[in-house]
Amino acid sequence: MQISEVLTLDCTKSAVPCTSKKRALEIISEIAAQKTGQNSTELFECMLNREKVGSTGIGNGIAIPHARMQDSDKAIAVLLQCNEPVEFDSIDNRPVDLMFALLVPDAQCKEHLKTLSCMAERLNDKTVLKQLRKAQSDQELYDIIVSH
Repeated sequence: MQISEVLTLDCTKSAVPCTSKKRALEIISEIAAQKTGQNSTELFECMLNREKVGSTGIGNGIAIPHARMQDSDKAIAVLLQCNEPVEFDSIDNRPVDLMFALLVPDAQCKEHLKTLSCMAERLNDKTVLKQLRKAQSDQELYDIIVSH
């Protein structure tokens, strides 16, 4: 699955004022709800419950929050670039400033794992990471992530 199949420009946000992990997940849920028609509170609860199992902060200032959606047939991704890093209980204890969230239908778990793996690999590329952090607009952020 290509990133562009799940991530759209309107779900890519730069310089987002995230004041906490909880607020970042709320913002992600609101963006995803607008795109899918799902209830933002339910999406938030799904992601929060996943975080309770273990933090999706993978280190180096990156988090990949993810959850399964019910009553949906299409996966959706949200990319946030926070204007200030937030504490995320990451494996390296560093705050997070880039979040790639993935919400998938229950039936697409295998695709979900492949997409998460692809994104984690992409976000481990130091050049890509540097470009994402320097991006000045939603369009620039989107172009960087889908072109690598």
